[in-house]
Amino acid sequence: MPRPSLASPYLAQAPGHRVGRSLVIAAAFVACACAGPHIPDPKVTALAYANAAERGDPDAIYALLTPDGQRALGRTGARQLVSESKNELSRTARAIRSDAARVEASAETRFDDGESATLVLEDGRFLVDAASLLPARPRTPSQALSGLRRALARRSYPALMALMTGDSQGALESDLGSLVSGLSHPETLDIQQSGDSAEVQLPTGHRILLKREAGIWRVLDFD
Repeated sequence: MPRPSLASPYLAQAPGHRVGRSLVIAAAFVACACAGPHIPDPKVTALAYANAAERGDPDAIYALLTPDGQRALGRTGARQLVSESKNELSRTARAIRSDAARVEASAETRFDDGESATLVLEDGRFLVDAASLLPARPRTPSQALSGLRRALARRSYPALMALMTGDSQGALESDLGSLVSGLSHPETLDIQQSGDSAEVQLPTGHRILLKREAGIWRVLDFD
């Protein structure tokens, strides 16, 4: 798994971003029924991040992270990444302040089935991004490939399944079901460990390779 970069610490960059042409800041706002919602200016956060990045201030950067980002990175991780990424942070700070930079605010709502919809802030109010919500109904091969790209980019399993043929859906569900079944009692599996590598053969025939990175065991591959 790639290490997160503090050049965009859970302040997600727009696809294709290279030198700060645009900065997309994910935000969630709750509207109170009895009073109009106050929507913060995302430029304030963007500039605060640029200032923190330019100074190489890990505590200020950490304070700007989402709760998920703070849990995933931690203060120690923030300090380490700032120490290792000073040049990248400096470039990002300059890019945010450039005349070509564009700040957008968006929010994501996630449904019980794992699917999600993106809301985009325009003219002081959030609007639903139809491309993120409407089911895929591709009429050409290129549209199907575009839908596949969106599903993979969003890590959306429901969207991916919606693009597959009935036979492919059945085969994938069966394969995943077999994998889940084989992992029902992980404590009873025969795990072959050698140093920082491990391998386990599941009763259902699947093989899983694991690797230890910085004291944490992660899945390297499985078939």
